[in-house]
Amino acid sequence: MAKLTVVSGQGGKLPAAFLLEMHGRRILLDLGEGPQPGVKPDLSEVGSVDAICLSHAHIDHVGSLDLVGQLGSPLVFATGQTFGLIPEAVLPLERRLQLPVSGKTEISGLPVIVGRNGHAPGGIWFHFAGHGGVLYMGDWSAESLLLPFDEPPAAGCLITDASYGDFDEALSSQIGAIADFAAPGAVLCVPAGGRGPEMILALNGLGLEAIACPVVRREMQSLASEDTGTISAESRAAIAALLHAMPRDEEWSPNRVIVATEANAETGLAAQLLQRREEGFRFLFSGHVPAQTPAWDMLQRDEARWLRWNVHPRLQDTMDLVTRTGAEKVVAAFVRREEMPRLEQWLGGRLCRTRIIPLPVDRDPLLKAAE
Repeated sequence: MAKLTVVSGQGGKLPAAFLLEMHGRRILLDLGEGPQPGVKPDLSEVGSVDAICLSHAHIDHVGSLDLVGQLGSPLVFATGQTFGLIPEAVLPLERRLQLPVSGKTEISGLPVIVGRNGHAPGGIWFHFAGHGGVLYMGDWSAESLLLPFDEPPAAGCLITDASYGDFDEALSSQIGAIADFAAPGAVLCVPAGGRGPEMILALNGLGLEAIACPVVRREMQSLASEDTGTISAESRAAIAALLHAMPRDEEWSPNRVIVATEANAETGLAAQLLQRREEGFRFLFSGHVPAQTPAWDMLQRDEARWLRWNVHPRLQDTMDLVTRTGAEKVVAAFVRREEMPRLEQWLGGRLCRTRIIPLPVDRDPLLKAAE
């Protein structure tokens, strides 16, 4: 029987891991950890899989690749940009099979369409043919000022990022508030492989001379130099111009607008400047803040500010996606039920609350025969 099993990722901000079984293949969609440190999927009942598909390189989607040994010897499929952020010690080169950022491809003999997800450089969604179509969005955003979002095809079963639940404020209204806070100088903490380059681009467009930590600078250099379809030619040129004008000294001072990793000041330049906060550094966090992180502690003591920068779909974005794809079964991932009463009511019987979701019998005789 073709089915989708939620290994992890349903009922809260939990690591991504979804098992798709169709046409005689077993495909694991993402294998994350966290975002709360140390939280990993329970793979004890998963068994061997034919392939692992990675939507992007954030830890809550790839952080449990050290558990691959429990899944047999699967090949791992992702884009070059995603693989570039995963150390070889974690995932040997011989296990990697590179995917395009958009277009038709094949994974373990299954026809697949992939597209850019607007969430992270090299981040993609996956559409598997047959059984009414299965669409795995991973994390995604239709609002990014830098990263394109490709419209996915119709699908009967949809696994979608619903991290923001019923939240519906637009990114365009958030940028001004963040710019106002940052103007006197601030450390804007961001994840590696995430919103950093976009934030630099937007704030400089408002007249702030935002500068990048070494990690974000390297990300900008990669985006400006690689013609892989990850971003547009115009965006590449804009980032290249910012890099040319950006000071290269690393004498960080509290009166500068500094975009720095990591997102919750656990490591990287953000952690280093946190140790110097008595010099007057001000900190802003803009994403999910797990408990017991430096960011969490600072916010509890009112020593930092939190202002959201959208990198996930708003309520209306999620509803629009469901409508456009025509999905009859929807897994609202990475969100607690109490955070999405409006979305739950709107989805009604389409919302899947069970861990195992059967897929309809395939009507395509060729695909059906492959099972």
